[in-house]
Amino acid sequence: MTLESSMIKLRAIEPEDLDLLYRIENDRELWNVGTTNVPYSRYALHDYVAHASDDIYMDRQVRMIIENNEGDIVGIVDLVNFDPGNRRAEVGLIVLDAFRRRGYGRNILSQIADYALNVLHLHQLFAYIDLRNEASYHLFKVAGYKESVRIKDWLYDGREYHDAVMMQLLF
Repeated sequence: MTLESSMIKLRAIEPEDLDLLYRIENDRELWNVGTTNVPYSRYALHDYVAHASDDIYMDRQVRMIIENNEGDIVGIVDLVNFDPGNRRAEVGLIVLDAFRRRGYGRNILSQIADYALNVLHLHQLFAYIDLRNEASYHLFKVAGYKESVRIKDWLYDGREYHDAVMMQLLF
């Protein structure tokens, strides 16, 4: 599966991406922007890559690698907690440091929304964002997501709890 724009390409995860996945999943600095706060072994990630069907209906999630036009890996975008009955999914996005604040995030969210609407026929995408992460909050707002609820002590980084906001994009 390949999804492209003038700026990026979203593609399936390949075995060659294992080192990148390992680096991202075990980066403690990123744990506060998502719902994961435990390290993953290479074996667990290898097993995921080897056994993921790349069928969101079977796996209830899909992860894609983001590449720019030069072939550089920009980051990873996920659709998780896929609920086909209610036609929604949670979106997760990691843009690598070297590519932040260059327009990639907005382009990625646009591409994943297009995929969600026109291929998966979803009604909505949503994301939980740590309220301290102003850049992510602003990115999702610019991409058309609306704040729906603020949640106290929603995210735990291994040391303390953080308030979050649920953002929704309704189609």
